[in-house]
Amino acid sequence: MDHSKKDGMKDMGGMKHMEGISMTGDVDYDFAANIRMHHQMAVHMSQAELKNGKDPQMLQVAKDIIAAQKKENAVFDRWMKAHKKL
Repeated sequence: MDHSKKDGMKDMGGMKHMEGISMTGDVDYDFAANIRMHHQMAVHMSQAELKNGKDPQMLQVAKDIIAAQKKENAVFDRWMKAHKKL
C-alpha cells in the first residue's frame, strides 16, 4: 500500500471545523461567515496539495485557489467587522 498518498490526505481533513457554525438569523451575515469558513477550508486543502501533490496542473490550481480565496476572505472579514453581531 502506498501510504504517501494516504498520509497527504490527512492534511485535508479540516472539514469538521465547519460543523457547529451558529446561525445568527441575519442572512447576509450568515452567508459571509459560512462562505468565509468554506473558503478557509479550500485554502487549507490547497496548502495540503502544495505540500503533497505532484501534478503540475493541480499544483497551479491550488496556488490559484489560495490567492483567490484569501482575497475573497479579506472582503468577508471587512464586511463582517463592519456588521459585527453582538
